[in-house]
Amino acid sequence: MKKIRIGVFGGGMRGRQLISTFMLLNCEIVAVCERREEELLKAQAAAGGVAAYREFDEFIRHPMDAVILTNDFHRHAPYAIACLERGLHVFCECISNGTMAEGVALARAYDASRAIYMLAENYPQMLTNREIKRVCDGGTLGKLLYAEGEYNHPGNPNDIQFKKDFTYTPTHWRNYLPRTYYITHSLGPIMWATGATPRRVSAYACFAPIEGAVPTASRVGDRAAIITTQNDDGSVFRVTGCAAFGGHHNSYRVCGTNGQIESLRGMTDTVMLRYNGWQVPHGASAVSSYTPAWNDPDEDLIKKSGHGGADYLTARMFLDCVREGTQPPHPFHLYAALAMSSVAILGHRSMLAGGVPFDIPDLSSEADRARYENDTATPFFSEDGTPPALPCCSQADFSPTEEQLALFKRLIEE
Repeated sequence: MKKIRIGVFGGGMRGRQLISTFMLLNCEIVAVCERREEELLKAQAAAGGVAAYREFDEFIRHPMDAVILTNDFHRHAPYAIACLERGLHVFCECISNGTMAEGVALARAYDASRAIYMLAENYPQMLTNREIKRVCDGGTLGKLLYAEGEYNHPGNPNDIQFKKDFTYTPTHWRNYLPRTYYITHSLGPIMWATGATPRRVSAYACFAPIEGAVPTASRVGDRAAIITTQNDDGSVFRVTGCAAFGGHHNSYRVCGTNGQIESLRGMTDTVMLRYNGWQVPHGASAVSSYTPAWNDPDEDLIKKSGHGGADYLTARMFLDCVREGTQPPHPFHLYAALAMSSVAILGHRSMLAGGVPFDIPDLSSEADRARYENDTATPFFSEDGTPPALPCCSQADFSPTEEQLALFKRLIEE
């Protein structure tokens, strides 16, 4: 079988992780692209000394079949569009688009292309989330009414190395990341399990800025956004973006008319399945807590990849789609990805407006596209240095203290 030739745009840690994962799947990494010289050399070495580029326009002309996008979190869409226009398959890290206008442009480029587009959202493929989907698909929970997803990732404010590696300029996107935006790790797994797509969103903030003499340039004083969606099947989701409250955990729960299944907070790889006493399926227990099995012939390789094996399974899905010439399933296909990004973007606007709900557009529809094709508002600095058009925090005038900013400036100058 001919090897699929892959280029990687973004040579940071995530790019290097995916290089290793795709090499487990017997792909040929043929080129890497990264503007930072040190990171470019690391990525080139990880890929075995392949062609290396500093500029995307040169990189994309290299002979290849597909591109992995691991550049800045909110800047994937223009590069995905360029790939689709050249017929290159796209494996895109989350999110798909940073503005609503980019979502419209991406949808139009996708419709005009025959290439595969897949959102590289890996959390649905974690062991417990695969089990949640299996149980939901089995139908024993009855009609699915409600689901929760929490990606809760508090960070140590004194972790100097993290700040040097991942927030290395005052205008870095992580310093302006609204709490609704990093949405796919909380939303993706429950969309995968239930098959539902959000169609309306509202959100509220938990404001509690970091205090004390710590180096930070973050303009986000919120610890979490509590996001609620009404979905196309009538169900309701409650999710966070990237939250920072309580103890670190990723947890998910789906409730139906007959019972519920959830991954237990703080208990790795453990799920609890419960039914109402009068609705226990034949041969099942009313309450069971267990660690599911992978039940996959590639289990040894799965365990060698990142994010609890989810990186391998997500990459394998993409390669299967490329070989078969089929678009990925929900919620990895483009229009589900656009819905997730719309929850992020419009959820933030709801939060700024005190919880006012916003409709999630269907960007497969030209009528909905027309409403948003000129909507370029963003809470991030643009690549050309243009300042944000929206506040990134629920309290628009929030900023770190002068002492915190001075400590951060000293840190990045060292």
